[in-house]
Amino acid sequence: MSTNNQSLDINELENKLEELIQRYNFLRSENSTLKVKQDELVKEKAKLVEKTNMARTRVEAMIGRLKTMEHGS
Repeated sequence: MSTNNQSLDINELENKLEELIQRYNFLRSENSTLKVKQDELVKEKAKLVEKTNMARTRVEAMIGRLKTMEHGS
């Protein structure tokens, strides 16, 4: 292998390595962003589940009062 070919191979390897580093940095950043978003969605879901449970309890209580009123009439 000539020195010129070795130089081209080294340059090609350096370019590929640089591309891999850029991809790695992009994916690391994207992964971090996705983890934050996932945490936000998990918290939002927990709040919605809590609100749903509260609404269910209130509706069941109203139904109970209506049944009591119906039987009392």
